[in-house]
Amino acid sequence: MANSLISVQIIPKTKTYEDVIPFVDAAIAVIDASGVKYEVHPLETTMEGELSTLLQILEKMNDKMIELGVINVITQVKILYQPSGITMDTLTEKYQ
Repeated sequence: MANSLISVQIIPKTKTYEDVIPFVDAAIAVIDASGVKYEVHPLETTMEGELSTLLQILEKMNDKMIELGVINVITQVKILYQPSGITMDTLTEKYQ
């Protein structure tokens, strides 16, 4: 069972202030390629997995933004670390 949930919002600053959605899509593609469970929501994406793995994904997401030419990236992160195990479903099951 996963020991962490991380919700992340990537806010890239582009050189010409173009639409950032393609950059956000690229950040989500990094998550998708990692193979961890995730859910995309309107204002953030939540990942489920081992803390060290999820933190590496955050780093890759930021690296991808710079690789794509953004000036800088604001990454807002919420972390729930629970060594005994935690899943997104555990927190949301009563709403399903």
